[in-house]
Amino acid sequence: MEQRLILVNLLIKLGVAAAVSSALVRSKEFKKLLFQEHRQTRHKIYLALWMAIPITLGVWIRFSARNFLAGDLALETTVLLGVIGGRLSGGLGGAMIALPAVLHGEWAALPFNVFCGLVAGQLRRVAPDEEDIWSFSPFIDLSIYNWIRRNLPVPRLFDWQITFLLTIVGLRFLQTEIWRFWPNAIFSLEHPNLWVEGAIYLCSVMVVGTELKIFNTVRIQMKLEEQERFLLQARMVALQNQINPHFLFNTLNSISSLVRFDPDTAREMIIKLATILRRLLHSTDSFVPLREEVEFIDNYLDIEVVRFGRDKLRVLKELDPASLEVMVPSMLLQPLVENCLKHGLSPKVEGGSITLRSRLIKSRLIIEVEDDGVGMAGTHLLEQPEGLGSTGIGMANVAERLKVLYGDSAKMMIESRDGVGTQIRLRLPVLPNPEELMTTTTIAPAPAGKSLHKAE
Repeated sequence: MEQRLILVNLLIKLGVAAAVSSALVRSKEFKKLLFQEHRQTRHKIYLALWMAIPITLGVWIRFSARNFLAGDLALETTVLLGVIGGRLSGGLGGAMIALPAVLHGEWAALPFNVFCGLVAGQLRRVAPDEEDIWSFSPFIDLSIYNWIRRNLPVPRLFDWQITFLLTIVGLRFLQTEIWRFWPNAIFSLEHPNLWVEGAIYLCSVMVVGTELKIFNTVRIQMKLEEQERFLLQARMVALQNQINPHFLFNTLNSISSLVRFDPDTAREMIIKLATILRRLLHSTDSFVPLREEVEFIDNYLDIEVVRFGRDKLRVLKELDPASLEVMVPSMLLQPLVENCLKHGLSPKVEGGSITLRSRLIKSRLIIEVEDDGVGMAGTHLLEQPEGLGSTGIGMANVAERLKVLYGDSAKMMIESRDGVGTQIRLRLPVLPNPEELMTTTTIAPAPAGKSLHKAE
């Protein structure tokens, strides 16, 4: 083949390698197989099939379109499979890729591919660190520079990345030698010009390195998303599980005052306080049914009723039964109720009432917390209460949690009139699998202010 045609095919070969690897990592199933730390035998077989099928098709196209030779990535893909999946994946994938060539008379392709897969798989076994595999650079000058830098402080006889580089070159040289002895037994791009021959060898290294770089970029992105998800989980847990000593002190003082003249009520308050503490300290659920939130609020308000006085605090409920099974963020209602108690009813001498409402409207859950207190000034609307949430779970934090979890699909509205009362209304989307926002690795968490859920 002419020199310029070989160079064109080499450039196209790099493009084909990048396109195939980029297409593969779009699949969730392939990414799961690719980045799995411990693979069972069936996983290694699946990985070989995923990578070998498109390359097998490329080898078949080489026989159908004689002028298109860039689709044959047999050597590079077999080496890549071996170094990522091990000897089984490399040997099986290499054999599968060689089938079209064997059917067209290139009998040496099968043993050569299997040998390449086994050699690369064995090289994986001796890698001191998995990061050495993923950080392999397709740029030889950088590989040599990094090798020198790593060996300057403490010289090492064995450097895995340089060994991997030499392995690719050595297998490519073996392919060349097989072609020289049996030209019709194996396919190999060759040219008498040393510079062109060097470009062919360099292309093989670049193909393997480029695909590894693409895979590693996705791997790093997934790790960053996982760390971001862990950070978000920790943030949510911190928001929903904090408790203020003032609430404990006030409740314990109320219990202490009741012990002598009303021990039954004191005992009931202790039980309800224990239930609240158990929920706060041991709950790990990010989302709970609205029914559980209401039960938690019942225990909380029962304590507040005793503190305020049964004749000064009334609790009304207007809850749609269908809405009680909708999943909502844990510890969502308590800060709203506490805010009503502090700003709306505490300053009111004669006391008042708190009304809880919930209903479903199409695919939205509407929750309202309303009081008939003195109202709240605008500067106090997002002030953090002094009860359970003064160390982190306040009105501002509720609004932030909704923004982090739902983005623009959730709204929090506050209407307050002096002397009339305050109404806090939440409008939340009904999510089929809300826990996926916090637990799955397939949905990337977003920074604060960005939606984690696809727009409906």
